[in-house]
Amino acid sequence: MRLIFDGHLDLAWNAMSWDRDLTLDLDRMNRAEAGMTDHPARGRATTSLPEMRRGGIAACQATLLSRSRPQARKPEGSPRMSLDFPTSDLASAHARGQLAYYFLLERRGLLQMIRTASHLDAHWAAWESGEGEGPAAPPIGYILAMEGADPIVEPEQASAWWNLGLRSVNLVHYGANRYAVGTGADGPLTSDGVRLLKEFERLGMILDATHLSDTSFFQALATFDGPVLASHNNCRSLVPDQRQFTDDQIRLLLERDAVIGVALDAWMLAPGWVRGQTSREVVRLEALADHIDHITQLAGKPTNVAIGSDLDGGFGTEQVPAGLDRISDLQKLDAILSARGYDSAAIDAIFHGNWLRFFRRTLPA
Repeated sequence: MRLIFDGHLDLAWNAMSWDRDLTLDLDRMNRAEAGMTDHPARGRATTSLPEMRRGGIAACQATLLSRSRPQARKPEGSPRMSLDFPTSDLASAHARGQLAYYFLLERRGLLQMIRTASHLDAHWAAWESGEGEGPAAPPIGYILAMEGADPIVEPEQASAWWNLGLRSVNLVHYGANRYAVGTGADGPLTSDGVRLLKEFERLGMILDATHLSDTSFFQALATFDGPVLASHNNCRSLVPDQRQFTDDQIRLLLERDAVIGVALDAWMLAPGWVRGQTSREVVRLEALADHIDHITQLAGKPTNVAIGSDLDGGFGTEQVPAGLDRISDLQKLDAILSARGYDSAAIDAIFHGNWLRFFRRTLPA
């Protein structure tokens, strides 16, 4: 079994907004949702901490996910699954609650925050020595990320989040916020967005280019001189949709030596896939390898592509490729990539080596 670094998981949001006990065995966690009808993903989760360990997922980027949307109307009934809050103060406070959840899991020895490059090296060495088995197994490591910068109430607050351990931020999720325009719309950075990027440069914060609209994407990369990654993004030339990167965008990221994590959401893998209508059988795990191949071909070598599964991003097995029923099934990519001619070193790079190289270079020493 190869160790995996997953570039994008929404662990705390799943726990706090879906009422999921991530410390449970995956099947037990899903059985607890039997009969629930508030979302198609109920009872179909792919991700829990024991399942991550079973799949050799030694580390990940774990997000804080909360949006400020004054115009959004909460759904009737329990609003907990909603990402949207009427003010940035409330979005920020909710993100602090998600961080508190990570800290609680740390106190129980289940997670370990990775703040520095030396910490990353020590954590990875501990997993390599025993691959996470036995009662003395090391915790799963996580680099704290933020999906959408809404919880940063103003640019100057970025330093407070940095001190709490935040290391990677994408400016916006869906639509527009205080800083930029994201998926489903298009437009430039705001003046506050430019100020926030300058604050990121000063701090050493990593910019995640995921979810940026085309106009905001090109402006952000022209404005920001610090390190850039794309935690969970696929290729527009294979699946035409604004959510994906064009080849020109990928080439620009490659020029910055960014790493792009490919994502497992079915509609990002199969052209024309429609949520709630298209069968998951339409797309198989081999489709993810198509996106890995495409980025590798643009780069000329498999040094800038990795896994950013997003497997807990508000969907379950109803919206992932057939043949992948739990996050540990990511190990099936090994045989798929090997059959396509990737050697062992290249597969290791895609599974974890490219993320390790990137974060060793960009995290504080």
